Amino acid sequence: MKSVNKTQLAVLAGSLLLFVLLLFADKTPKKEETSGMSGHAGNSEGNISALVEGAKNALTNEQKAKIEKLEEAQKTSTDKKIAFENIVRQWDTLQHPIVGAFLLEQSAIASPTEANWNDAANHYYKATRFAKEAEKAIVYAKAIECYQKVLELNPKNIDAKINLGACYVEGSAEPMKGITLLREVEKTDSNNVNLQLNFALFSKKSGQWDKAIARFEKVLKIQPDYIEAYVQLADAYEQKGDKAKAIENLEKYASMVNDETIKTEVQNYINKLKN
Repeated sequence: MKSVNKTQLAVLAGSLLLFVLLLFADKTPKKEETSGMSGHAGNSEGNISALVEGAKNALTNEQKAKIEKLEEAQKTSTDKKIAFENIVRQWDTLQHPIVGAFLLEQSAIASPTEANWNDAANHYYKATRFAKEAEKAIVYAKAIECYQKVLELNPKNIDAKINLGACYVEGSAEPMKGITLLREVEKTDSNNVNLQLNFALFSKKSGQWDKAIARFEKVLKIQPDYIEAYVQLADAYEQKGDKAKAIENLEKYASMVNDETIKTEVQNYINKLKN
């Protein structure tokens, strides 16, 4: 899971609750779904257009009316940027972030700045979390394209390089290309939290619990208030069979959050581990 973005602060409590629920709801190992990742995305432009049209066609009349109202407001708005952001945000609210990412990409094509390409890339990357398995390779391919545009404009954009590497590892047929990019960053910026977090998650996904634990602990050494890492660390310890360390990290996590619902969920899980 990626680090919490500043733009998500308004929904932080709800997001953390969902994260806790998803992480602890089902410990049954699942077979890896690879059908959407094994090859390339083909004609990504045509494919993404099809996904966007599919999302638009899936809207209810009420949802279409909300989008159309925002589009009309944009035409007469004195602040086109905010009006455009409202449309993108509405597509996110409707659980179609792929459309928002597509709109941001079109904006970047029209005004190809580093910031615009980065916004599009980040949104596509976020959208991979919501895409269906058959769609993931297409969305990852678009994220990769956009991050490459960012780095063409600014090769020193470390976050874009890390996220590009993560996209190659998570959603392409060339995972080693991603690892190479991440290793390059590590040589010059080994204390980058985003970098260490990605390495930790890759280790966790492959069941390398000792490596995952070492990486998550490094994340917390660099940034002790990065509370999501405590939950991930607890899960890694539990998977390894060390319930005591899992409980210890969950208790640290619970002590750092203010949301009572989250505290209750975490405490309930701690009680299960103790029994």
